[in-house]
Amino acid sequence: MEKIVEQGLLYDFYGELLTEHQRNIYEDAVYNDMSLAEIAEEYGISRQGVHDLIKRCNKLLAGYEEKLHLVAKFTEAKKTIAKIEMLAEEGKQMPEAECRERLDEIRRLTAGLMENF
Repeated sequence: MEKIVEQGLLYDFYGELLTEHQRNIYEDAVYNDMSLAEIAEEYGISRQGVHDLIKRCNKLLAGYEEKLHLVAKFTEAKKTIAKIEMLAEEGKQMPEAECRERLDEIRRLTAGLMENF
């Protein structure tokens, strides 16, 4: 997964677990694409302090994912939903007997989704 996308997903799922100060600086770095110097000037801290805080936040967010696996479950659910949509679309053009097999596959996939949540 691309680092920026991964950071965004981790922040979307676990950002509320950071302090307000951490969230503000992390958002400026990741979402607002501000440089360390710009962030340091805005918050009155050193560039090294900003760098360390961002690194600490990345480590915290990754630690939450390691324990809770919410991003992994979300990503897997998106893949399963895409497969369900594909099976449903293909099923529209099949004879009834084959369509029933597709429906059984869709039921199995949806049951698996529900078990994860």
